Amino acid sequence: MDQIAKHSTHHAWVLAARPRTLPLACASILLGSGLAAHSQAFNPTVLVLALLTAITLQVLSNLANDYGDAASGADDEKRSGPVRAVSSGLLTPKAMRGGMVFAAIVAALLGLLLLVAAFGNQWGQILTFILLGAAALLAAVTYTVGLGGAPYGYRGFGDISVFMFFGLLGVLGTYYLHTHTLNWLPFLPAATCGLLATAVLNVNNVRDIESDARCDKITLAVRLGREGAILYHWALLGLALLLTLIYLVAQPVPLMGWSCLLVAKPLTDAARMLRHTRDGKILTNMLKKTAVSTLLYSVLLSVGLAFF
Repeated sequence: MDQIAKHSTHHAWVLAARPRTLPLACASILLGSGLAAHSQAFNPTVLVLALLTAITLQVLSNLANDYGDAASGADDEKRSGPVRAVSSGLLTPKAMRGGMVFAAIVAALLGLLLLVAAFGNQWGQILTFILLGAAALLAAVTYTVGLGGAPYGYRGFGDISVFMFFGLLGVLGTYYLHTHTLNWLPFLPAATCGLLATAVLNVNNVRDIESDARCDKITLAVRLGREGAILYHWALLGLALLLTLIYLVAQPVPLMGWSCLLVAKPLTDAARMLRHTRDGKILTNMLKKTAVSTLLYSVLLSVGLAFF
């Protein structure tokens, strides 16, 4: 019985950590590192520690999301998405709060190791990134767990946060950790990565639009309505493609780097399904396809920039 209970608890934590979301957390780190390698500045230790930090932050965000949605009632029996650990009773709210604290501590320690590896004893640089890291920790927790007010993810601001942290800050921050410099060109693929990550969130929000509205979880999709959210989704994909084309033309990019455009097909296939179905299982698969396509975009462009 004890072994069964341990297995059940382990399964509950894996469920709450939502490992299928973790590749998306790696996309911005891989892209920023590929851009740095293209600039002849690459530190493998920075890459590994940045990946571990990003994954831990994503786990923290997922745990907070599980806890916050259960506390707010957003995870009711009519929700279309995967089973959540707290709302289903697999984990208690107290256990989840403990898991969040543990993930936050691990993320902070990994982040400090990352900064030391990147900057050595350059304390001004380290302090600046500590402040950015603190903002990332706060954003991960308060997305669905409000501090003195409604969670910002429930008021339509989640898209801005995802664009910033999975795009601009994730890619450009990683690039700077490697190179200690910035210029305008990396902004274009960084913004693309953020737009695609936001598209992943939008698929999730369109899938859950009815249950979110019923529970007063006012995502941007709820604000726009289903038709508006679908048009918004196409705008995200179109702008992402445009910025990528500008980047590829603006500087000499090896042919392998152009292969990142191959993700346009699965991204648009998934986008079309938003209009054609409301089936939760189908839309969950489209969410996965969009997330994998975002990771593939970063991998293909990074490999092309780094090795060809």
